Amino acid sequence: MMMSAPATGLAMDPIMPHSQVTGGMVGTAYTVVDSSGELKDFQVDIVGNMDNGKGSQPMIMAKASGPVIEQTGGILQGMSGSPVYVDGYLIGAVAAGIKGMTPYTFFITPIDEMTPLWSMPDRKNKTKLSTINIKRAAEKREQEAKEKKKQQEERAKAGDKKVYGDELLDRARAAVKADKDKGKEKPAAAKAGEKAAEKTAEPAKVAVETVKKEVTKTEKASKAAKAKKAKKDKPVKTALKSEPKDVMYFSGFNQAGLDFLKRQLDPQDSYTFLPMGAPTSAEMGRTVYNASLVPGAAVGVAVAYGDFAVGATGTVTAVDGDNILAFGHPFLHRGNVNYFMTDATVVGTISGQSNGMKVANIGNIIGRIKQDRATGISGTLGEFPSVVPIKVNVRDNSLARNVNYGARIAYDEDFLPQLSGGIAYAALSKTSDNLSGSTAKVGFKIRTDAVEKGVVSRDNMFYNTADVGQIAMAELIQAVSTICQNTDKESDIIDVQVNITVDDGRKTASIVSAVPDKKKVKPGDTVKFTTTIKPYRKSQETLIIPYTVPEAQPAGTLNLDIRGGGLTPVTSLMLLQQAGVDVTTEAESKLTTAAKLQKLEKAGRNNEIVIAPGAVQVPASKTAILQAKRDAARKSREKVSNLDKLGKQPATPGETKFTTSYIIDNVIHSTLTVERD
Repeated sequence: MMMSAPATGLAMDPIMPHSQVTGGMVGTAYTVVDSSGELKDFQVDIVGNMDNGKGSQPMIMAKASGPVIEQTGGILQGMSGSPVYVDGYLIGAVAAGIKGMTPYTFFITPIDEMTPLWSMPDRKNKTKLSTINIKRAAEKREQEAKEKKKQQEERAKAGDKKVYGDELLDRARAAVKADKDKGKEKPAAAKAGEKAAEKTAEPAKVAVETVKKEVTKTEKASKAAKAKKAKKDKPVKTALKSEPKDVMYFSGFNQAGLDFLKRQLDPQDSYTFLPMGAPTSAEMGRTVYNASLVPGAAVGVAVAYGDFAVGATGTVTAVDGDNILAFGHPFLHRGNVNYFMTDATVVGTISGQSNGMKVANIGNIIGRIKQDRATGISGTLGEFPSVVPIKVNVRDNSLARNVNYGARIAYDEDFLPQLSGGIAYAALSKTSDNLSGSTAKVGFKIRTDAVEKGVVSRDNMFYNTADVGQIAMAELIQAVSTICQNTDKESDIIDVQVNITVDDGRKTASIVSAVPDKKKVKPGDTVKFTTTIKPYRKSQETLIIPYTVPEAQPAGTLNLDIRGGGLTPVTSLMLLQQAGVDVTTEAESKLTTAAKLQKLEKAGRNNEIVIAPGAVQVPASKTAILQAKRDAARKSREKVSNLDKLGKQPATPGETKFTTSYIIDNVIHSTLTVERD
């Protein structure tokens, strides 16, 4: 049977605390089960209060019945949050079924366990940059102009010839503009008009603030009275295992990307993952500023939105003004959060003994989810999360494809690294279709205030016989993770741009030889190494690589390594990180966030040939070392200009990097004899 909402969405429905709920009571629950969007009701028979011991969350056990339940086959995943009323009082939200038992028996999260979510501290969303929504600002100006015109017409019709504050302000602004256009000073009359307008507006402002204070006092007094009135009874203990009834939706991800994100977001495997539920193309990117919800309506929560979407849908439990409660159990159980709140469209229901579900699509962005706790989620309509836009361009040379992707990730430091890497990986995998035995060039730019220059950039080249995408995203995840783990402050990330080029086949090479044009050198000399490389299944190639001997190099033998730029195999690093092993050394842990990011930017690239002093050197005498340092300092003082270094990262003394078109996979050695004057 179709029913209207039990109460308006503007004021909180009266509640009944769980201590007053007893077995034998009969109630009604409301939810949406089809594409009509209409609320439908079903009967709820209360079995009794349940408790699992001290410190646990109390629950209410109940049974569902009626035509709607017969149609759906029981309580389904996606019905989470459906409000339950007894005698017109809201007692809680449909929250979970009982694993291994009939889908008609379920648990209710008491409403008095959910309402505290509204008063919990909100420390997220503090990095939001000051922005102006041009479309919304234009709509607001247009609406204000219409209202002003209507007021003027009404005043004229009533014969009111008074000059009001807003008209004085308009006249003053017009006078100022006219004077500026003529290059004259502002007339005294305009100044007087502005002062008069300010005096006229001031009493109204004071009156509004007074009303706000009185309303706040009344609300606090009402809440205190309700809390004082509530009583506590000893509920019956139970060992039954609850099973949350919710679905997480993914859109745009292929199976490999889905598997990766599932491991990150749902390690306990408590959600059903479905490759559907995305916003439609018409809804994509839309934000509704004046949305409204009622108890029983479908609602969505998302951590990513766009060409790639990650989220879930459930049901609204309660509405108080612009504040909502939903789900009756956690989404990801992350506490204070910063997620998108969306409206949702129910497609239909799928019956099943233990895995039936209500299928729904997330839709327009309508607000922000602030709390993700054991008893449910809470959020505010018309308030929006700070976001990190990510753009990914993938070019597959072998398939002649060039595709752009875009998404917005809610700024939550727990998810940004995984979602950034997951979205980039999914874009790569979808475009290339086959990543085994491929070579990928990955470059990214992250605009952030975590570094003084405002941008963190990096590019590298990767090859893997199984799946190049799995290792190609490691540095992107590392960079975003470093920013999110800033111990000094919460950093802003303005956006992330990723460019990926894929070539079918193996582009690796080995260094065969590196012969210097001279063996005896002096500090500061440039030596040309004739370097021969052997690309995979191609003819040898010869490269001329210049190397500059360090100014502070002591006299004696200088052992050099000529190697590929990848200092640490990315695959090994990823395996350690995914296994939960801390791969950070003590020295690295003391670095600032900016220093860590700079180190990543300067790290050798896999497609570079690096010539640098080896780890093993012939020990020099203390006298020789001191003399070398003095000579280097003297030559440094003699330099009169550093203009040639502007815009360049400082080079590491004694290290040369030479970019190639191949991933260099080995190391060879060479020696020079250093002589000092």
